[in-house]
Amino acid sequence: MTHPFDDPDGVYQVLVNEEQQQSLWPRDVRAPAGWSPVFGPDTRDACVDYVESHWLDLRPASTRAAR
Repeated sequence: MTHPFDDPDGVYQVLVNEEQQQSLWPRDVRAPAGWSPVFGPDTRDACVDYVESHWLDLRPASTRAAR
């Protein structure tokens, strides 16, 4: 059995937290508190493409704002 976070054929979504950090998350696994969906459900590859094209600055928002 494939772990739901590693399933290349699974259905995923992209979550974001208040720090604007993103996470690839299996659709059938409940999102943790503080995280909201911003993309999907879709294929793993589509979700990875979304993250790669939208999360360009990996620093937490609070760190970016402190500058």
